[in-house]
Amino acid sequence: MANKAIKYRIYPTTERRVMFTKTFGCCRKVYNLMLADKIEGYKATGKFPTVTPAKYKEDYPYLKEVDSLALANKQMDLQAAFRNRFNKKRKKKSEFPKFKSAKHSRKSYTTNNQNGTVAIINNKYIKLPKIGKVKAVIHRIPNDNWTVKSATISLASDGKYYASVLFEFDEIENTYIADKTNAIGLDYASNGLYVDNNGNVGTNHKYYRESYDKLAKEQRKLSRMQGSKKNEDKSNNYIKQLHKVNKIHRHIANQRLDNLHKISTEIANQYDVVCVETLNMKAIANKKFGNGKATMDNGYGMLLSMLEYKLSDRNKYFVKVDKWFPSSQICHCCGTRHPEMKDLANRKMICDCGLIMNRDQNAAINILNEGLRLLTERLLSEAA
Repeated sequence: MANKAIKYRIYPTTERRVMFTKTFGCCRKVYNLMLADKIEGYKATGKFPTVTPAKYKEDYPYLKEVDSLALANKQMDLQAAFRNRFNKKRKKKSEFPKFKSAKHSRKSYTTNNQNGTVAIINNKYIKLPKIGKVKAVIHRIPNDNWTVKSATISLASDGKYYASVLFEFDEIENTYIADKTNAIGLDYASNGLYVDNNGNVGTNHKYYRESYDKLAKEQRKLSRMQGSKKNEDKSNNYIKQLHKVNKIHRHIANQRLDNLHKISTEIANQYDVVCVETLNMKAIANKKFGNGKATMDNGYGMLLSMLEYKLSDRNKYFVKVDKWFPSSQICHCCGTRHPEMKDLANRKMICDCGLIMNRDQNAAINILNEGLRLLTERLLSEAA
């Protein structure tokens, strides 16, 4: 069995928006109550007690108004948070669960399908428990053999509502045989997203930079309104202007996401093997190179995630080369190592063998060669 989620834009009426807001608030309330009881129980007995949302419905009757499965999923979220914190087998442990803030926590909840309580109706509506039919844009129609498992309702910062519907289906075996010679190597480039082994640049778009002037103008207006200062009551005009700012941010994010999906789909369709470096993009953005905004504006980490699952769906190969592999320092022709290439100001690889090439293209060729070597080793070990 396999799972796939599709995110739809929904258009709830005013009455249903109120119900969504109630559910968001009740989920946050239950989560905080359960976390508080777990902490108090540990202080008293030395163990974290098991708590359920049903415990609080007597003291807080309004919890009965919302979807009980949404509250139950918050209990599962809290249990998962404790497992991630105290699981000894995990190499990297998560932080201790924190209380959810009314102002800053993500407004979303998940409900499960039980005998058709979550369904897509007439390719125009999404049916939800305690909500009923909500108008939606069904831009992608699921196959007939797909079963609805759950739906996650979320409110974006710009005021738009979305429903991410999770489907379960029988996975069809992909018989496509990948051609190992049809391969590409990608090296991250701050200006252009990436450079491949053929010297092609990914994209010249910097969506945040392109909308910077418009965003700055709206943010200046916001900073002069009542509510911009700490502990100051927010006026209605402040909230309206905040929605305008958030709308620009969401537009920038959507532009970037759309562009990355198009690029990753094109690469996944064209090549059978894609070799990349495993880079920590957040660390690169914070290393005081002076290109932090450009790094985050590129969305290179999202591109790699998209490539990984799209290649996997097509039965193709996604190969990760270790970030410590000196791809920028090695001449791909003769193998000579050039320590001076550690300096990012050196934009050309100049070798005694006669090679003169852009450093990013040279690094992409080295990543391709190393990736193919790693892929060959992996396939041999699997065949043995």
